[in-house]
Parts: sequence; structure tokens; C-alpha cells
Amino acid sequence: MNLIQAILLDIEGTTTPISFVHEVLFPYSRDHLDSFLKQHSQAPAVLNDLQMLKREHAADVAAGNSPAPLVNGYVRSLISQDRKSPALKSLQGKIWERGYSDGSLQASVFSDVVPAIKRWKEEGKTINIFSSGSVLAQKLLFAHTNAGDLTNLITEYFDTGVGKKNEPASYQRIASTLNRDPAAICFFSDVVAELNAAADAGMKTLLCVRPGNHPQENNGRHRAIHSFVEA
Repeated sequence: MNLIQAILLDIEGTTTPISFVHEVLFPYSRDHLDSFLKQHSQAPAVLNDLQMLKREHAADVAAGNSPAPLVNGYVRSLISQDRKSPALKSLQGKIWERGYSDGSLQASVFSDVVPAIKRWKEEGKTINIFSSGSVLAQKLLFAHTNAGDLTNLITEYFDTGVGKKNEPASYQRIASTLNRDPAAICFFSDVVAELNAAADAGMKTLLCVRPGNHPQENNGRHRAIHSFVEA
């Protein structure tokens, strides 16, 4: 890690338990979808999300996937699928914003995360996030954790606006934005397909093995760690 200048962190299964995402965040967005749309469906940013969802729905129909009817049923089906839909992730971030603001949501981070981030910062490294969740959702999560507001420790946030997480070009774009050689960036994730893409782009990689994570076929390409203390 001595030659690393920037840390790039996944969230789900890396900094944050998968259970928080699937057992807290996803149910919250499902349960509050109707009331949120009733209050905010005419807001320009929400209208943009809904237009993107309509196009995605039309593509599903054209592909013969028999999607649920728009809008609420379709959104709930995407949540159940955990589809990496930019429109869904954008809408979910807006719904979660209310939960974080009123205190009904508080994000969990593993106990080793904050000490490691502070150590890396002291070593002169920047801390950055790459998640399929929207940038808004990422900022909300790190602003409302069980360890306090961590946003002052994070430099940049990236979502799938830079590309899919299993495509090397996404990591090349991130390296360009950070103005760093890919070899000077270390990406942490619990998903081998993402780590493969980052490694193909020239980044260093670490496979996070956390409680509740899905088993991965690593084939030895990525060093596995159980805690950020090992990084």
C-alpha cells in the first residue's frame, strides 16, 4: 500500500453490511414509495427519474420480459431484483433522504472502516467511493452512520454515471477524474467481477470477505482480506 495514492471503496459488503442494504434500505424505499410519489411526482428531478423508468419499462416490454405495470409495481419489482438501474437508484436516493433526515435511517459501517480511513488520510491517500447507488445515496449514507458523519473524510463519489462496475473503462474514467495512474489506486470490493474489471484497468485490488457476503470464485487473482486492518 506504500505506493498507493488513492483508495477506491465499494459500499455494500465492503464498508457496510449487505444486511443493512437489503433488510433496511430496500424495504424502506418499498414502504415509502407510494407516499413519496404522491408528494413529489411533479418535482423536475423526480419526473426525470420517472421518464427514465418508462424507457426502461418499454425496453423490458420489447424484450418480452413481461414487466410489472408502471410505475409503483415496476419500481418494486426492480427493487426485488436489485437491478442496477440508474433511474431506480436515483429515485431510491431521494426516498432515503427523508429517512436519513428524520432519523428513521442510520447507516451501518464496519468497526474497522473509520480507523482505516483516518490512517490512510494521514498517509496522504485520498478516499473515494464507487457504488451502484446514486451519488446522493452515497453521500447520505456516509453523512448518517453509526460512527457519525464521515463525509469530511471522503474526496470523490462515483456511481454508474461513469459506467458499469464490471467494465474496465469505468475504472479508467475514475482514474482520469482523480488524476492518478490506475496503478496508484487500490479498489476494495466484495465482488470478483468488479475487481477483475478494476485490475484489467490497471488498479490494485483487494477482495473484502465480510459476514453475510456472497461466496466468490477468486482464483487467487485478488488478495482477500477480512478487515481493513489487513490492508
